[in-house]
Amino acid sequence: MKKIKQLLTDKCGSSFPLIVAVTLALTLIFSGISEYFRLMIIAQGVRDAIQDAVISAVNDNYDDVYHSVREGYSGAYQPMAGDFEESLDYGDIYEQIDSILGLSSRGGYHEKRTTEGKLEFKIWNLEVDIYNAPFASGDRSAERFKVDSTIMLEVPVSFRTKLLPPMQIRIKTSAGYTPKF
Repeated sequence: MKKIKQLLTDKCGSSFPLIVAVTLALTLIFSGISEYFRLMIIAQGVRDAIQDAVISAVNDNYDDVYHSVREGYSGAYQPMAGDFEESLDYGDIYEQIDSILGLSSRGGYHEKRTTEGKLEFKIWNLEVDIYNAPFASGDRSAERFKVDSTIMLEVPVSFRTKLLPPMQIRIKTSAGYTPKF
């Protein structure tokens, strides 16, 4: 520790290599942190867009979830020939995500590219599960009408102009209705 202090206070210029090394180390650390935040911002933006699209799918089922014939205490059912039949609307979640994020469809992937044509991120493998509430359940705490979705996200990682393996994560979202009364 004493030797480092002496090198830093020495006026002979011998601390110059140490200063260069510290500067390069700090630049490398800052670049890594910046890339990490870039990846997290993209993942959060995609998660928010998917959540908006899933909520839209839930809203598409609004007219069936709170049908006046059933007094709003059941899931997505429609009256049909003296009985009730399940009525679910999946909507087009990919179309909603594409319009929110400005994606284009290429070879089974929905991807976002920069103005230079470089891949920013791509998504695929959307899975949507709609869980209908039980019919005419008297239990208010029973299952609610819920939509769960998962999708794969891939973001190319570039660090110091070298392309590293891309970050691939599965994003999960959920939305649903819970009756108030």
